[in-house]
Amino acid sequence: MRPPFRFPEFPEDLITLQRAWQQTYADLAQAPAGAGTTALRRRLITLSGTLCTHPHWAAPTAWRAGGVELRRAARIRTSTPPDGDGGGMPVSRRVPRT
Repeated sequence: MRPPFRFPEFPEDLITLQRAWQQTYADLAQAPAGAGTTALRRRLITLSGTLCTHPHWAAPTAWRAGGVELRRAARIRTSTPPDGDGGGMPVSRRVPRT
């Protein structure tokens, strides 16, 4: 029997960046054709660059080793509010936009 999988520890700012990326991607996917998605596309590019250059990934293989786990951790933290109170709004909607 295998021990339960544990996510590696990621800095909170990295989790927040990943959640913002996921939300922007979802917003872009839901936008109707011709709805002026330039701002969303630019935000996604900016977030992608910020994610890839985060100091957490300083090790040469860190991104390959931790990218999938980061997306999973962000998804799990999005579906489970940290304070236990959803407040009627998913955590992903509470991520401040820059």
